Amino acid sequence: MLELTVKHVAALHLLRENHFEIVAFPMYANHVGIRRGEYALLLATEDDAHFKIFGEPSMLLGENISVRVKRDGNQLFVWKKNQAQATPARLEALSQFRADVLGILAGLG
Repeated sequence: MLELTVKHVAALHLLRENHFEIVAFPMYANHVGIRRGEYALLLATEDDAHFKIFGEPSMLLGENISVRVKRDGNQLFVWKKNQAQATPARLEALSQFRADVLGILAGLG
């Protein structure tokens, strides 16, 4: 079970204040899911006060966090049999999502 300190909880509260949702992904029970719109990432505790991004941020397909792959020269977001094109607009939005989360976490010291 994931153990969070008061400082971790404060960081999650700040993310919520900035329009991010805190979500659970059952396959990643030892991580905190962060979602905004159709994008999500996983946070892991780094120490008793900070988080770090675990893995790569990605697009949600249904309620599942996808994996970005390259098939036949195309970049795709894939979850089981579901897939979506990794268009330049989606990749830019995903990059901004990641930067926004990191900016908020960095502001905590």
